[in-house]
Parts: sequence; C-alpha cells; structure tokens
Amino acid sequence: MKTRNTALLLVASLLAMPVLADKADSVGEVSTSFKLLGPNHKILVEAFDDPRIDGVACYLARPKTGGVKGGLGLAEDPSHASLSCHQIGPITLPAKLKAGEEVFDVSTSLVFKEQKVVRFYDKKRNALVYLTYSTKLVDGSYKSAVSAVPIMPWGQ
Repeated sequence: MKTRNTALLLVASLLAMPVLADKADSVGEVSTSFKLLGPNHKILVEAFDDPRIDGVACYLARPKTGGVKGGLGLAEDPSHASLSCHQIGPITLPAKLKAGEEVFDVSTSLVFKEQKVVRFYDKKRNALVYLTYSTKLVDGSYKSAVSAVPIMPWGQ
C-alpha cells in the first residue's frame, strides 16, 4: 500500500509541476541524428524575454533527445546549451534585483533535471549577466554558458 501511495504521489507531483517552457517561443530546430524509430535527435532554439526586465531577450540553444524514449518523453536530454542575450529596447532596472534570480527553466528529463537560466547584475560594468546550467537531483553540471547585456541608452 505504501509503495502504491508513493507512486501516486510521484505521478501527481509530476502533473502539478509548472511547465515554464511555455514562456519560450520556438525559433527553430535542426536534426542532428537520424532515428529510424521515433523523432530525430535535435537542437532546439528558443527565445524568451526576461520576466522582470523589459528590453532584454535571450536565445537558448539546447539538445533534444529523439528515438523511442525521446518520443515518449522518457529520455534525458544532454546537459549542453548555449545562450545569447541582447538588449532589444530601453532597460529600466527594478529597485532591487536578487542575485542569481531564475528567469527561465525547462525540464530536460522525466524527473529532476532542468536547464535553468539565472540573472546577475554587474553594477561596476552596468551589465546584466545571464548564466545557463543544467541541474540534476544529485549533482549539478559544470556545463554552462554565460551571456552579458551591457545596459545602453536606447533610441537617442
């Protein structure tokens, strides 16, 4: 009975998890490896806006595992990713910015692994710095990418 309750709790928690990838727009994808059964392995390019700072957009390129497991959503995607963030309009900083505030994440396995993007403010250089990294329940990944957005006057 306890095992059944644990399994039900796990399924319920997975269904209740927010899907933050919906905040990203798909820009495009390329196939990197043909799979006879299921979808091909791909690299996805997604765009998202910083949710707290107008005028900044980021582009995240990340792998998506194909094959039968990937098609069923059971595969774990590799931890590689690249990130490019840019000023696309005037930037006004909020009074307070939390260092390392999460601005985007997407699930990259059935459970407990995500690709996250966090933001820092480099006051000395007047720049926003975005870092992407992969998480796991047991261990984080050293595979990361960083992008900086210097805050410049806009439309002058």
